[in-house]
Amino acid sequence: MILWENEKLVEFVIQRAMRYNLAMNRVIWGILCGIAFGLLDAAMVVFGKHPDKSLAMLLQAFFSRFAIGFLAANVSLRIHPAISGALVGLLISLPDAFAMKSYAGILGTGLLFGALAGWAAKTWGR
Repeated sequence: MILWENEKLVEFVIQRAMRYNLAMNRVIWGILCGIAFGLLDAAMVVFGKHPDKSLAMLLQAFFSRFAIGFLAANVSLRIHPAISGALVGLLISLPDAFAMKSYAGILGTGLLFGALAGWAAKTWGR
């Protein structure tokens, strides 16, 4: 009997969610992704093995990943949003990777964060 009540509760929540469109604006979604990815990458700089942990390095890491999150969520190409987001992440990460001579880490996180932002904007954006 309790299982049936829980199923009714889940059905009720789904119906409410469908009635009130809970999708988020892509610009706001991009800003949230950018902040999350920027903080994550800045934390990787702080706790990583990189010798230069200056304020300039932290700001560079944060704003580079903020740009990836914001632009990957808002770019509109005629391909799957995760692929277009990964492309945005790659293009934004290339200058940083060349300057720091750290290709795998910077390009990998750029591709991953871009693909995640593109997929999330497709899934929950409007």
